[in-house]
Amino acid sequence: MSQIYEPNTTKGSIPDHDVIMRGRRLLDITGVKQVESFDNEEFLLETVMGFLAIKGQNLQMKNLDVEKGIVSIKGKIFDLVYLDEQHGEKAKGFFSKLFR
Repeated sequence: MSQIYEPNTTKGSIPDHDVIMRGRRLLDITGVKQVESFDNEEFLLETVMGFLAIKGQNLQMKNLDVEKGIVSIKGKIFDLVYLDEQHGEKAKGFFSKLFR
């Protein structure tokens, strides 16, 4: 039985950010502000908790709901990494590779 996740948002508050992985093949992410880039090996999402890089194989966007901030990705998931101020050098390196 599949449930539809409704993010907890009240006026003026930050929406919830959850990452739910099912069997390393399906990823549901809430609190997504923007999809920066994606291809079949890598997604870069801006979430309410920072940038999230997802790496894998045969990745496809299964669902995108911009109003609710929900993204669903299917494929084989290898890596989930948050890129934030604490890892500034790593983020710079990632972005420089991404935009060459």
